[in-house]
Amino acid sequence: MSEGGAAAAAEEGPPSVPATLDERSQGRRVIVILKRASLETVKTKKGDFQLLNCDDHRRLVTKKSGKDPKDLRPDIVHQELLALLDSPLNKAGKLQVYILTTLNVLIEVNPQIRIPRTFKRFSGLMVQLLHKLKIRAAGNSTMLLKVVKNPPTRHLPPGSKTFGLSVEGTLYNPNHFAATLPDDAPIVFYIGAMASGHLTKDENPEIEEMIAISEYPLSGAAAISRLFGGIENHWGIF
Repeated sequence: MSEGGAAAAAEEGPPSVPATLDERSQGRRVIVILKRASLETVKTKKGDFQLLNCDDHRRLVTKKSGKDPKDLRPDIVHQELLALLDSPLNKAGKLQVYILTTLNVLIEVNPQIRIPRTFKRFSGLMVQLLHKLKIRAAGNSTMLLKVVKNPPTRHLPPGSKTFGLSVEGTLYNPNHFAATLPDDAPIVFYIGAMASGHLTKDENPEIEEMIAISEYPLSGAAAISRLFGGIENHWGIF
C-alpha cells in the first residue's frame, strides 16, 4: 500500500506502450499532455504530507503565499485521468498521457495503471509520487507513474501533429475533426487541467492549431470524452 492508503495497480491485459520515440511514431496514436495540473504537497500541523487542495487547506494558503485557493483543484486532473484511461482509445493501446504541473513537474503515466476512483486515494498516490518520483505496481516492477525530464517536447515523436484545446479555438464537430487527422503520424493534444483560464499558442509555441469541440465551455473530462468519441468512431475503436 502506498502513502494515504492508495495502492498502485496495473490493469489485467494492459494496453502496451512503444518503448522508443521511433516506435511511438509508427501508426495511429494519441498523446495527451495535461497542462497546469494543480499537484503539490503540503505538510500539515500533524507532520504528515497531503495533496494541497481548496477544500482541506484553505487556511494554510495565505495572501503572502501568492496562491488563490480557488486554483488548488487537483480533483480536475483526477477526473481527466479517469476519462482518459477509461477510454476505448486507451484500452486499444493507442494512448499516452503526460501531466505537467503548475510547479513544472512532468509526469509520465503508464496506460496500464488503474487510477484510484476516489479522490482521497488518488491524493495519497500523488503524494507518494511527488516525494518518491516514481510509482511501481504492487507485486511487480512495472513502472506506472514517474517524473521525467522537461520539456514535454523531448518525449514527443518526430512528425507529430499538435493541437491545443480551448473554448476560444476554431470550432469543430468532433467527428468531422477526426476525419481530418493524418493516418500516418501521432496526434498530440494539450489539454488544460486548471480551474480557470485557457491554454494559448503563446505559452505553447509547439501547438499548430487551437481547437474547440463545443460552442460551450466544458469541463476537461467532458471535452476529452467528446473529442475521443470522434476519434474512436473514425478509427473504428468501439
